[in-house]
Amino acid sequence: MEFIATQKFLLVSPKKVRPIIDVARVLTPAKAIEVLPFTGKRAAEPIVKVIKTAIANAVQKGISADDLKFKEIRVSEGPRLKRGRPVSRGRWHPFKRRMSHIRVVLETVDKVPVAKKEETKAEAVKKGVKRGTKN
Repeated sequence: MEFIATQKFLLVSPKKVRPIIDVARVLTPAKAIEVLPFTGKRAAEPIVKVIKTAIANAVQKGISADDLKFKEIRVSEGPRLKRGRPVSRGRWHPFKRRMSHIRVVLETVDKVPVAKKEETKAEAVKKGVKRGTKN
């Protein structure tokens, strides 16, 4: 099952967000919430919020936070604000304030079932069952 959370129109450049996303991608969501605040980057806080939201969506459906992993965590570019700065001789230098859209998709971890071991002859004798016969 998938659980999705998005953060749109974040006023941080995607170029500044992607290295933090790369750190989170290799961790589990629960571990990422613990580690990211200590990266020392401004973009870490909104990423942690989006991950917490995705985990909350899963917990609301009855899934434990420990049973989740990242299926997709993506940063895309949002719209740009055109701004400018006054410079000498009455001129104006334009620049763009870039925005980011963050999308986090979590999925449940498939637990591998433990295979049942075949009953040994000694255990079969204890139960009083002959091997190779149908009961």
